[in-house]
Amino acid sequence: MLKAVILIGGPLKGTRFRPLSLDIPKPLFPVAGLPMIQHHIEACANVPELKEIILLGYYPAKDLDQFVNEMIQEYHVNIRYLQEFTALGTAGGMYHFRDQIRSGNPDAFFILNGDVCAEFPLKEMLKFHQSKGETALITVLATEATRQQALNYGCIVRDKDTSQITHYVEKPSTFVSPLVNCGVYICSLEIFQTMAAVFNKKQLEYYNGDSANGHKESGYIQLEQEVLSPLAGSGKAFVMPTVNWWSQLKSAGSAIYANRHYLALYRTRRPERLLNKTSATIIGDVFIHPSANIHSTAVLGPNVSIGAGATIGSGVRVKESIVLQNANINEHSLILHSIVGRGVKIGAWTRVEGTPNDPNPNKPFAKMDNPPLFNNDGRLNPSATI
Repeated sequence: MLKAVILIGGPLKGTRFRPLSLDIPKPLFPVAGLPMIQHHIEACANVPELKEIILLGYYPAKDLDQFVNEMIQEYHVNIRYLQEFTALGTAGGMYHFRDQIRSGNPDAFFILNGDVCAEFPLKEMLKFHQSKGETALITVLATEATRQQALNYGCIVRDKDTSQITHYVEKPSTFVSPLVNCGVYICSLEIFQTMAAVFNKKQLEYYNGDSANGHKESGYIQLEQEVLSPLAGSGKAFVMPTVNWWSQLKSAGSAIYANRHYLALYRTRRPERLLNKTSATIIGDVFIHPSANIHSTAVLGPNVSIGAGATIGSGVRVKESIVLQNANINEHSLILHSIVGRGVKIGAWTRVEGTPNDPNPNKPFAKMDNPPLFNNDGRLNPSATI
């Protein structure tokens, strides 16, 4: 029996995704017509013997209740949302709810960061993890990045013969390795013993008054720095590299990039989602919600998603864009590389053009840049391009 934990963060996170996350929780933002984390849930539901999916974060439960009920009905798997009382980091929440994850005694459990987009090769990860024997506590999915981009991710050094992680550094100041952490893991239950040691050490520091956690809750634990880094070189942490598409979803530009790739995945895995009952001209991969109203003279695609209740007028051209629910694009307008917000009305003969985001999908190991929130001068990096 298997389980999966999807880490979805909370309302204080996702600042680089604003204003798109102001009226809907970021994990529910639609990419290729589906809420972002539905792609994670779908990947988990396709794993045989996976019996429960736990969503873990600190959004108010009411924000996710309807979504969770819809997912249970669609995928026929047990799904629960466990709400942290405050932000507890990428491992603190799992340790807090360890009894819920361990109940039923699963053989292993997946951990997926809610803000990554990928093909999620979970069956392959399970097989790989099991092949490493009982000593394996954690297997990390990894991909290659450029030397410069690798500095913005967790970097992994591995033994190529055994796939053991020999060294791990989160966002290093100098180049360590082009192999970066994808934020997708599979763990054995014994990983909680490692988390317990970290938790107990922090509790001791907290009560002795020398806590390094600052203003954070004493149960705040980071999976990458405090669990994975110490396990590197122990023979208990392994890495499975992938050459398939992967990206983080931190900004509006990265949503357009992810939209393109998920639509391409539909072509091979869920072609029915690209079947559009419209007389408009369709180029390439396009998702249209059944309730959207598309004029027969409109031209859509490639890589376009049209949300529920959206209206596309006559002669409209939409390319490489996401149109959210109830948006109204009037006649002869042109939309390129943009996200049209909920309920937005665009007048006739309007041109809306965003900046095409790197990465170029034709580059090997292309990654969406993930600049830090603050630059080297301590200034806030701009997070919105207008």
